[in-house]
Amino acid sequence: MYCKFYGLAERPFNVTSDPSFFFLSRKHQEALSHLFYGVTQRKGIIVITGEIGTGKTTLCRFFLNQLDKNTKTAFILNPYFSEIQLLEAIMNDFGINVNARTKLSFIWEFNKFLLCEAENGNNVVLMIDEAQNLKPRQLEQIRLLSNLETEKDKLIQIVLVGQPELNQRLDLYELRQLRQRVMVRYHILPLDKDEIRNYIYHRLAIVGGGDRIKFSDEALILITNFSGGIPRLINIICDRALLAGFVAETNLIDALIIQRCIEELGSYFVGERK
Repeated sequence: MYCKFYGLAERPFNVTSDPSFFFLSRKHQEALSHLFYGVTQRKGIIVITGEIGTGKTTLCRFFLNQLDKNTKTAFILNPYFSEIQLLEAIMNDFGINVNARTKLSFIWEFNKFLLCEAENGNNVVLMIDEAQNLKPRQLEQIRLLSNLETEKDKLIQIVLVGQPELNQRLDLYELRQLRQRVMVRYHILPLDKDEIRNYIYHRLAIVGGGDRIKFSDEALILITNFSGGIPRLINIICDRALLAGFVAETNLIDALIIQRCIEELGSYFVGERK
């Protein structure tokens, strides 16, 4: 609705995980470095955690897009599956055909696939988002997949991405073998206060609105306090602010507009900022 008024190619503050909007904050740069290190050095199991809305899925998509053609990838977004269904989803994403729908058949075909890729000089990466929802038996199954290796290298690099509850799940006594195989860990924190302005104008610049829309210093302070540096909350309040600016026919988003947007949102997001 407001894109035409502001001359924007698309809405800059959608809450979808679009890697073209990826903002390389200090924390996201560190997370990206951990991912590249874990995958290129074939460390086996990598764990990336972060609170809701900190940009984990966007980071994953951006990272996968940076990998070269010698890296075969599969990305499981919502692992709400049984053990067999999870294996089947992994096989399908890698393009592996399995005749018999049994755990043994899946593992057998997957091992052949990994050996073939290794012979061709390729690396294989399995990334599972929302991994805090995996049950202990599914996580143990992931550990067994990570056991597929040659004498020198891991045949598959597994990236588990999830909310902080994932670490609590991995601390379970019954998952101690999996925990000991996690070679790389990183927890993504919210944006620092000095990064929030750059984040907002980064997204505006991508859609062609960097010079057309201004946020006052007071407005940025209110956005910082409301969001706590969580990108998703910044997007929500800024999207609402641009709509309010369109209604008021102004290119300046000031503190009054932001305060009204915060009041409209009420206490709905309060729990997410704690």
